[in-house]
Amino acid sequence: MKLFNSLTRTKEEFVPLEENAVRMYNCGPTVYNFIHVGNARPLVVFDTLRRFFIYKGMDVQFVVNFTDIDDKLINRAKEEGRTVSEIADTYIEEFKKDAKGLNLYTYETINPRATEYIEPIIHFIQGLVDKDVAYPAGGDVYFDITKAKDYGKLSGKNIDELQSGARIEVSSVKKNPGDFVLWKGKKEGEPFWESPWGEGRPGWHIECSVMAKTILGDTIDIHSGGEDLQFPHHENEIAQSETLTEKPFANYWLHNGMITVDGTKMSKSLGNFFTVREVAGVFDLEVLRFFLLSAHYRSPINYSYDAMEQTKAGLERLYGVRDHMEQLLKGELPKGDDDAFIASVEAERKAFVAAMEDDLNTAKAVGILFTLAREINSYIAKGAKREALQKAYTVYMELAEVLGILYRRDDGDASEIEALIAERNEARADKDFARADEIRDALHDMGIVIEDTREGTLWKRI
Repeated sequence: MKLFNSLTRTKEEFVPLEENAVRMYNCGPTVYNFIHVGNARPLVVFDTLRRFFIYKGMDVQFVVNFTDIDDKLINRAKEEGRTVSEIADTYIEEFKKDAKGLNLYTYETINPRATEYIEPIIHFIQGLVDKDVAYPAGGDVYFDITKAKDYGKLSGKNIDELQSGARIEVSSVKKNPGDFVLWKGKKEGEPFWESPWGEGRPGWHIECSVMAKTILGDTIDIHSGGEDLQFPHHENEIAQSETLTEKPFANYWLHNGMITVDGTKMSKSLGNFFTVREVAGVFDLEVLRFFLLSAHYRSPINYSYDAMEQTKAGLERLYGVRDHMEQLLKGELPKGDDDAFIASVEAERKAFVAAMEDDLNTAKAVGILFTLAREINSYIAKGAKREALQKAYTVYMELAEVLGILYRRDDGDASEIEALIAERNEARADKDFARADEIRDALHDMGIVIEDTREGTLWKRI
């Protein structure tokens, strides 16, 4: 498998630290509000990468952290007259609801909270102070970027060109404009912990380094997130981690492209900003997941209502094929295999795997799944054999599982539909065509269209 490594700016063969095992860390949300569509993209993309590794038989440790101490949480707590921990608890639970809708929790995900790692954070910072690469100043502790080897190697920024500005905290006590805070001294009304440098709380960058190191080890296979995190967040993670351990922090850095809305970059200031919860009020979140996989993860993707409607229609076509196969396999089918059809199914499976192995090309993989769906429909139309169709169904659902789609089940609804179809068939056998037509109309009102075939009566959603 080849992955584009942001660190080397090349597509590289993926070789894990341990055979058949992968350690992945993905930057998670700051839990002061609902996550937005931009937050959802890396979560969906790198969950899909995790799923593909599992499909290939690998054991995956996957960490998505919660930043539960931060200026944004503190400000939100003050606005609402609540504690920071109450704000964090509320939005972690809301995140889990969105995550369930996006099908992110099929496999175990480790979700550490930054406040659970205060002791190792203090120990980590002390190690940097002892190495004389971090320094206390004005009640805070800063990392001296001039002491880091190859600072800027991820983002391509040069220390000499870095000036205090938009993405760098300005402070008169810093040795260098680009030095970043590891520990923030206590301010009135803020949560705090005891430390060798006084009461305070951790800075943002240190949290991810410590959680990754504590859970996954000094060196991990993959660190991922949105491309907007390359600088300063991921750059600073590399600097502090590699300076302390003198080992590579992550062997592969993966970054997804940004989301635009109707061609314009998503931003709160422009008012074109959507939370996942708002999207869920219009579309099932499975549609959002499928939409986010419809483009290559490193490319920008344009969110629009029309694009989501098209994605929904495509997803329903795939569901139609799934449901069609399941109905046929429940009934009477001629026994037997079909070598030519199975060979074509296997060819599509191999093409799907090749697309995923080529830097997680989900856009191409999705297209291959649609091709497979068309081939299955064509095969059914010619007269399917049981063993061949069962093999096709197994492959079809395995590939859908890799993408994290086609998991919806309306079993209660399906039972009612099949009971009505059975009643209609009985009415037709009794030549009660008026009743049969009434049932067909009732099914149509439920959004169900039926088709009488030689294999029996089949149904699909409109």
